[in-house]
Amino acid sequence: MSEVTAEILSSLIAVVFALTVIFVRVRASRKPTNARKILIPPVAMSTGFLMYIAPQTHEPFLYAVAAFLVGVIFSYPLISTSKMYRAEDGHIYLKRSRGFIAILLILLALRIILHTYVEQYVTILQTGSLFFVLAFGMILPWRIVMYLRYRHLAGQRVAAASESAS
Repeated sequence: MSEVTAEILSSLIAVVFALTVIFVRVRASRKPTNARKILIPPVAMSTGFLMYIAPQTHEPFLYAVAAFLVGVIFSYPLISTSKMYRAEDGHIYLKRSRGFIAILLILLALRIILHTYVEQYVTILQTGSLFFVLAFGMILPWRIVMYLRYRHLAGQRVAAASESAS
């Protein structure tokens, strides 16, 4: 497979994943959320670090730290567009945001641009591992903040229930 074909295939896979995330996110906003739904994605994703068993995926430590920090920076738009609310039924829902979809598409474009640049300096397997670390750096803070917001809303429900019982 030529480099150009591999790059196009990689970009197409990224587009499919981004569209899947958008689809899942829109569907998820129709159902109540809970701590498990918020925390499972980063926990499940962390198994991807097993790729580092293969020496071909090893990159310089500072590259990985930089990728993680870029991911943390990219998490801020996700955090700012992820809101929760308590519905009349008492359940907590994620509020759908058009800005969230736009941000995901912008992040996808940045990822494709960065991928082409990074690939000039490290191997394709190292590029993949760096972008995994970047993605993990994005999802971890985003989900932690979502969990804290969920706990705050859930705590308000508990406090309101105890006040009305007394």
